[in-house]
Amino acid sequence: MTPDRLLQLTGLLAFALASNLPLGYMRETSRKFSVRWFVLVHLSIPFIIALRLALDFGWNVIPLTLAGAVIGQVVGSRIRRRQS
Repeated sequence: MTPDRLLQLTGLLAFALASNLPLGYMRETSRKFSVRWFVLVHLSIPFIIALRLALDFGWNVIPLTLAGAVIGQVVGSRIRRRQS
């Protein structure tokens, strides 16, 4: 992988994580499995997919972006719990 592609992949993963931090923060106050909870969990996914396609990455990076999104959700919710 060239340094340019590695930088693009790093940006994609950083976007997946950073975009889910505030969503996880807001999700913490939602009732589990409610419509709001569902929307907050899945809201970033179309944007991550669009960025992945715009950067011309294949299916092989989906597990990495999914992991970044989950980590962002978990960290965001833990930040909210510590503040309460």
